[in-house]
Amino acid sequence: MKRILAAITLSLTSFIALSHNLTIGELLPQVTIAEKGYVDLVEGEFEYRQWSTGELQNKVILVQHIAGRTSAKELNEPMIDALKSSDFPFEKYNTATLVNLDDAIWGTGAIVASQIKSNKEEFPDAIFVVDEDGDLRNQWGLTEDSSAIILLDPAGKILFIKDGEMNPTEIDNVIGLINANI
Repeated sequence: MKRILAAITLSLTSFIALSHNLTIGELLPQVTIAEKGYVDLVEGEFEYRQWSTGELQNKVILVQHIAGRTSAKELNEPMIDALKSSDFPFEKYNTATLVNLDDAIWGTGAIVASQIKSNKEEFPDAIFVVDEDGDLRNQWGLTEDSSAIILLDPAGKILFIKDGEMNPTEIDNVIGLINANI
């Protein structure tokens, strides 16, 4: 009986870990965000515009797809801290934070949007996208209420994908992949 339970647990864990439909070496599937979308800072004012994943090209780009909740943001904070300390050249590298407001705790959407605007002021060159309906998570098959890290080469091909919390070895691997591709 214990072996059967262990086998079921292992197969469910594997399914959850591999639940996304993204593949290393392939282009990131195209998704367009029409509602909200790209957060832009124009003459001190915030504006939203339609955005497409096709814009994630011409640089090595680390995509952080996160649910609009603190617990999801904290999952991969060590990865983001490693990026900040690496100080990659903007001409060859950028970060894209894609926030799923559909996964925000009810009533906190305005707080999440305010935090995104604050981050855009602190990092004006970084890409921030608000996905109000969860289109990215749904179309890519990502885990609900979580955080995913996707590293893209300049052509938009996936170099690395992790849906969920990254460990130190994975963080080192991503930093190495960025260095090798910029």
